Amino acid sequence: MNDFSDDLASLRRRLEQAHGYLRIDELERVRPQLETEASRPDLWDDPETARKVTSELAAVTDDLDLYEGLRRQLDDAETLFELGREEGDDSVEPEIAAAIADLSSRLDELELRALFTGEYDERDAVCEVHSGAGGTDSQDWAEMLLRMYLRWAEKRGFTVELDEVQAGQEAGITSATFIVHGRYAYGLMRSERGVHRLVRISPFDANARRHTAFASVAVVPFMEEEDIEIEIDDKDLRIDTYRSSGAGGQHVNVTDSAVRITHLPTGIVTSCQNERSQHQNKERAMQILKAKLADLQRAEREAELAALSGEQKKVEWGSQIRSYVLHPYQQVKDLRSGFEVGNVEGVLDGDLDGLMEAYLRWERSAAEPAGE
Repeated sequence: MNDFSDDLASLRRRLEQAHGYLRIDELERVRPQLETEASRPDLWDDPETARKVTSELAAVTDDLDLYEGLRRQLDDAETLFELGREEGDDSVEPEIAAAIADLSSRLDELELRALFTGEYDERDAVCEVHSGAGGTDSQDWAEMLLRMYLRWAEKRGFTVELDEVQAGQEAGITSATFIVHGRYAYGLMRSERGVHRLVRISPFDANARRHTAFASVAVVPFMEEEDIEIEIDDKDLRIDTYRSSGAGGQHVNVTDSAVRITHLPTGIVTSCQNERSQHQNKERAMQILKAKLADLQRAEREAELAALSGEQKKVEWGSQIRSYVLHPYQQVKDLRSGFEVGNVEGVLDGDLDGLMEAYLRWERSAAEPAGE
């Protein structure tokens, strides 16, 4: 009989590590408290608090159930191996090998959780795509990126709220604002912040020449009202209403109640055109504005701390982070992590998990002190 001792020991070590980064002991302590809170008869008298409690309980329960399921599966595999070895029963080898392969795959996926170290990584993500240099090609590229993220979210089981889309002059879009709802949406999507570069034979060039187009992606964590301690003076706002000019029914419902809010001190602009009324569009645009202002405050605090400590951080805003080359060869390369993918069409169709995970691993290794 094959010796599976090393494979099983490796899985046991990985499961023990999962016990740590999932904070299993802490979750086991807080679950009874959350269950008590969730069973209160008057819980839904305060819907915001109720949603927060039930969401937290669901996340805690999911993590505990997942860990317990992996532990039981590994216990069963170890027991089966010991029995098979004692009895010299080679017939159990395929079952043990299959269990090891399944556990290894599930732990691979779970270990991504260990890379989420940010305070807001579990949150939903407010995202924007903007066309850049490259004219019509860049506007088409911006729409391709929007489609890529929508497909990625769909594959992960996330939902997307598309709040605003501005159509390009000839094709594509000039900008889009959307919110990705799902656990760790922000932790994953923050890997996409920056400038994305596309190289291809332009479908808009009659001479079929190669063109380079750029589009930028901005991502901030979605913040609930009670989490945002931002005071905004009405005199600091310019509020414009307009008829939505989206790219058609595939993106937005055209209405006469779109709202654009400009925060005059910072120049931050948010807009929404996908809600049913002007009032709802204004509320959503204000919520996005507050999330952006909160993110700006965090960035300023980090810059102050870096200056005090003498730390020199790389300025990534506006920097090119990834190249998508369709001609003369096929390749997507992340310029931070160095991760490369040959299947460009797959990436553009939403296969982004490898690129996102490589970024998170690069980020963690870059943050670790030398020698660790």
